Amino acid sequence: MADQQKKRIVLNIGEMHCATCVQTIEKRLSKMKGVINATINLASEKASIDYDPTVVDQQTIEDTITEIGYKVIHQEVTFKLSGMHCTMCAQAIEKALNKKEGVYKAAVNFATESAFVEFNPAQVSLEAIKKVIREVGYDVLEPEGGIQDAEQKERENEIRSLKNKLIFSVALTIPVVLYSNARFLPFSLPALPIDNFVPLLLFVLSTPVHFLVGHQFFTGAYKAIKNKNPNMDVLVTLGTSAAYFYSVYVTFFGGGKLYYTTAVSLMMFLVLGKLLEAIAKGRTSAAIRKLMGLRAKTARIIRNGKETEVPVEDVQVGDIVIVRPGEKIPVDGVVTDGYSGVDEKVITGESIPVEKKVGDSVVGATINKTGMLKFKATKVGSDTVLAQIIKLVENALGSKAPIQRMVDAVSSYFVPMVLIAATISFFVWYLVAAEFTFALTIFIAVLIIACPCAMGLATPTAIMVGVGKGAEFGVLIKSSEALETVHKLQAIVFDKTGTLTKGEPEVTDIIPVSASKETKHDEEELLKLAAIAEKNSEHPLGEAIVKKAQEMDIKVSDPEKFNAIPGYGVEVEHNKKKVLLGTRKLMEQNNVDIKELEKKMQSLEEDGKTAMLVAVDGKAAGVIAVADTLKEYSVDAVKTLQNMGIEVIMLTGDNKRTAQAIAKQIGVNRVFAEVLPKDKASEIKRLQDEGKIVAMVGDGINDAPALAQANIGIAVGSGTDVAIETGDIVLVKNDLRDVVTSIQLSNATINKIKQGLFWAFAYNVILIPVAAGILNPYFLEPTYAAAAMSLSSVSVVINASLLKRFKPKLEKQN
Repeated sequence: MADQQKKRIVLNIGEMHCATCVQTIEKRLSKMKGVINATINLASEKASIDYDPTVVDQQTIEDTITEIGYKVIHQEVTFKLSGMHCTMCAQAIEKALNKKEGVYKAAVNFATESAFVEFNPAQVSLEAIKKVIREVGYDVLEPEGGIQDAEQKERENEIRSLKNKLIFSVALTIPVVLYSNARFLPFSLPALPIDNFVPLLLFVLSTPVHFLVGHQFFTGAYKAIKNKNPNMDVLVTLGTSAAYFYSVYVTFFGGGKLYYTTAVSLMMFLVLGKLLEAIAKGRTSAAIRKLMGLRAKTARIIRNGKETEVPVEDVQVGDIVIVRPGEKIPVDGVVTDGYSGVDEKVITGESIPVEKKVGDSVVGATINKTGMLKFKATKVGSDTVLAQIIKLVENALGSKAPIQRMVDAVSSYFVPMVLIAATISFFVWYLVAAEFTFALTIFIAVLIIACPCAMGLATPTAIMVGVGKGAEFGVLIKSSEALETVHKLQAIVFDKTGTLTKGEPEVTDIIPVSASKETKHDEEELLKLAAIAEKNSEHPLGEAIVKKAQEMDIKVSDPEKFNAIPGYGVEVEHNKKKVLLGTRKLMEQNNVDIKELEKKMQSLEEDGKTAMLVAVDGKAAGVIAVADTLKEYSVDAVKTLQNMGIEVIMLTGDNKRTAQAIAKQIGVNRVFAEVLPKDKASEIKRLQDEGKIVAMVGDGINDAPALAQANIGIAVGSGTDVAIETGDIVLVKNDLRDVVTSIQLSNATINKIKQGLFWAFAYNVILIPVAAGILNPYFLEPTYAAAAMSLSSVSVVINASLLKRFKPKLEKQN
């Protein structure tokens, strides 16, 4: 189906426990008619769903998720309103809010002058909701009790609930353990009023732990079996219930060993593990929350000649915004008055303040440091760079890396295999040892130790920290797949102009033809003709020519006709003369003799300058040379990439001599020169046909086809719309060292994923046989199995969290 018909929603999902929960939701959604793709990230607990809105709606999708036993988390907020006069006002606001996409429910109370709104923050922002209310004609005060993020609130509730369950289970487990092992204690326990009352006491203490504390596992197991996709809850339920119910049987009918200690201890350790896991997962998403908290709340603007402070969502494109030293810049814009240094670290990661003067761009959420600035707002609300960055990061977290798909597939087979292994172990030991209680212990231990939680968490937690860390340094990674692929790159192709070079060339030579009086032009006239030809061009070389003419106070009029010929140059008509400006090929196509200029051109090109020919009415008029300078860190970035074993290639539309001269300055050996924009993608394809994994680095407009063709498109462009839309990775700063940073970050993330998966698999491979009794008489008690299982998940999450220490670095040059 066409992309424009496809819609994407991002939902926060609650009550997932492991990789099989992810599989359950994905499988069910993928079977829904109209759902194109659904990916779930366990660590961030987000679902990213592409669907056809003409076939299925969002409500049906959410209902399906709820139906299979999981919770779609909605954000809630209550605003205090002013300006209402009657119940009709309340109805008007309700009607407007309920029409807004992303708003699930809006209820306005006239008596209390408040509005309750339930919404999806991925679809509609708080600012947009307030704007709707104001557009209807009412004012919004600050939300009652402030805004609390629903996802954060859900996590806090989960942590609070787990803490209470842990305290409750510890309080009851201690006496169970003590009375079960009274004969080993160095002290005497209080005597019981009735002889042989211990089994009944243990039953009374264990029952609430089993059913109240274990309720979440039993519910999860029921949902999993109902959906025919058994998960860790099934293993936990079977293991603990086997211990508990066998003990109940012995308590009331006699004839065996009690396992209450095992049952309650298992629950206690499982809840402890869940609590530690929830705390650790909350910490991994800190970087994302930090980004979301950067937005300014108010802005100071000039309206009707007066300075007024308004909520940031009231700022409109075209407003003049005033920012004093120390204040946060509220929206994106262009400076119209003032001079200051602006700390852009929150957007670019660069710690040194950037000077801002009239004409420079400023970005929302950055901090004005020294002087007062006035600027004209150009982007507000969801169009600002920060809003785009947050959206990109959220989308990346909703995607799924290929390695995670493999792990999910393994996990889906893991639980049934464990059930089979536990059952076989039970019967083998029952037949071999002829002892039911020992066989039951083995059965429980295998079920508990084999939970695949750690496997399910290893990849998404590392991806989440990696994506968030990249955003901190101004490296926006748009998908998990891109993050996983970058470290495999074998060749990186750099566009020259605007990427390796500053893209702000200057005119260095103006050489008119002087062969005959008939064709003779002086320098000023030649520059004037060239500037007229390039006046309507947006090419950097053309802009340099026009700029030079303006500096020499040459009046540049508009051509009568203008025709841009991509890759060749321009053709214009001026004062009934046909003027050509461009390459040799352009002159050859128009049969212009350039023999006299050839030597001069070669000399200019050997110096790394771009020489452009000018012809008037079919005769060569001269040559104008323009030189572009390298970006500050281009050489460092290229050398570091080469030292990392990656082939670096330069791609340019310039002629071979100029291209070679620039390549020599940078240290690039392989150059694709004289490549037309339409052929750039073919050059990338040619490299891929050589069996290489290729990245293309460009500034996002003419390079778009090549960026799309490459395995990884890296857009360099200060967070512009085009760059954000085009690349798999966007480098917010115009600093090529961030190409190295993205590779180093990918390496670090993949290492963390591999470490997590290694320990998760190793843990299961080593401990499942031990739990199955292969080392008998040494075997794993179920209680220790529960503790080990919980700690394995926590250790994987904590190990991924260590990625937060990542700092970009260039390799030292030899």
